[in-house]
Amino acid sequence: MSRPLKVAVQMDPLGAIDINGDSTFAMMLEAEARGYELFVYQVETLTLSEGRVSPDGSRLERLVARARRVHVQRVKGAHATFGEEQVLDLGGMDVILMRQDPPFDMAYITATHMLEHVHGVGPGRALVVNDPAAVRNAPEKLLVTHYPDLMPPTLVTWDIRAIHDFRARWRDIIVKPLFGNGGAGVFRIREDDPNLNALLEMHFARSREPLMIQRYEPAVRQGDKRIILADGKPIGAIDRVPAEGEARSNMHVGGRAVKASLTPRDMEICAAIGPMLREQGLIFVGIDVIGEWLTEINVTSPTGLQEIDRFDGVNTAGLLWDCILARLGGNG
Repeated sequence: MSRPLKVAVQMDPLGAIDINGDSTFAMMLEAEARGYELFVYQVETLTLSEGRVSPDGSRLERLVARARRVHVQRVKGAHATFGEEQVLDLGGMDVILMRQDPPFDMAYITATHMLEHVHGVGPGRALVVNDPAAVRNAPEKLLVTHYPDLMPPTLVTWDIRAIHDFRARWRDIIVKPLFGNGGAGVFRIREDDPNLNALLEMHFARSREPLMIQRYEPAVRQGDKRIILADGKPIGAIDRVPAEGEARSNMHVGGRAVKASLTPRDMEICAAIGPMLREQGLIFVGIDVIGEWLTEINVTSPTGLQEIDRFDGVNTAGLLWDCILARLGGNG
């Protein structure tokens, strides 16, 4: 590609991020280093309007967002320099990074439908990473259920009796909302914990969604491993160790990142799911492995790039951009 790549990043406000931990920022820094043109916008500014005609004569929908050109640098307090706000034709981009955080609610799902109007490679199209239809069809706590041999005992249900039966069998369980992130709303319930009924009543009073229940894996005390896959192939991993007295390992709630290596079991898991990820256009994926078990396949806005780079001396963002370029068929 003779001109710089044009990249739009759909994300939460750039000014509030942790520049030393945010994976979207790592992707943007690498894009800046490669001379790509970077734009940022928030999902709330997306607008889908009347159709337009593409250069080849076909009719396309017009998808725009209120965006700003941006330059980024790793300087705390001065990490982003913005241009004037403009109405950006997203069909004129080469790549759109869909990186806003969940919750994976109807607003999130609607945004995937809107982005489908421009997703693709060619005139009037932009490669959306990850493929919006695949993201919509792959909620991270449900996609994993297609691989029962890789996951711990798991239940997805509204049925309170089934949840009690599951705890009676496995005694120590984890209760998770299906569409949250960052460990929010995740509880460990032991065999003698009297709070299960109250927890279920509270959840179902405010939500029509089922819950995911999994057997508690004591191996989490040694780390909940986050493995990053680029177009279906593992490129690095970290262990996230829970804080003392905490069942959750997410770094949002005090989990500590430590260096990790890929075990034969990790490679077996990656080999089993990799072809599906590539086929569905899920280029940037983070999976969670506790001990021998795959617990989640994260496809919305996975994190962990900067931690892996610091421990392993690699450039995970560069490897991801290389995969994106391969999909575009160019060397930008």
